Amino acid sequence: MGAVIGEILPFALGIAISPVPIIAVILMLFSKRAGSTSVGFLIGWLLGIIVATGIFTAIAGTLQSGGAPSSGSSWMKIGLGALLLSVGWRQWAKRKGPHTTPKWMAAIDDFNLVKALGLGFLLSAINPKNLIMAAGAGVIIGSAGLSVGSEVGTIAVFTALAASTVAVPVIAYLVASEKMRGPLDRLRAWLDANNSAVMGVLILVIGVLLIGKGITGLSA
Repeated sequence: MGAVIGEILPFALGIAISPVPIIAVILMLFSKRAGSTSVGFLIGWLLGIIVATGIFTAIAGTLQSGGAPSSGSSWMKIGLGALLLSVGWRQWAKRKGPHTTPKWMAAIDDFNLVKALGLGFLLSAINPKNLIMAAGAGVIIGSAGLSVGSEVGTIAVFTALAASTVAVPVIAYLVASEKMRGPLDRLRAWLDANNSAVMGVLILVIGVLLIGKGITGLSA
């Protein structure tokens, strides 16, 4: 289990430093319903990661043959790695392009708990970049030959790490809201200006690692 957690750490990091959800939750913390919307967003974010990772863990588990990774799971890793390379390259190419803010961000001030929860779930479970990250982690977990209990524990650790950058601002703001306004606003501005370059590099690196694991599995 420990070795598998080490393998999926890059994928957890890829989700954790995704700028869009961090910016979204910071905007919610500055909204008129800061407490309920930020907590709702965090719950949706956690659920989305668990669901996406769990589905791909189950799929990879059905492809498992004996104690070694099957060729099917190895090809899944290669395919997901290739998708990440494509997404990472497009993200990197956008780093110097015109910056546009999603329209839904302008409506965050009017969100309620249900809308915030739904947005959190959509951004973690359906957003292509995060979905591919969760899929990559799930394939590694499901093809590792772990017991059901170990798989659940590994998914829990993965979710906690991947959701940490959304959870920490929410908890910190609820504990000391006035002290956190300045640091959170500066973090939002930095992420807004640098998200394409940061995510582009990270996604490219993780894509290469995933393709490498798939190739290794095929040659085993």
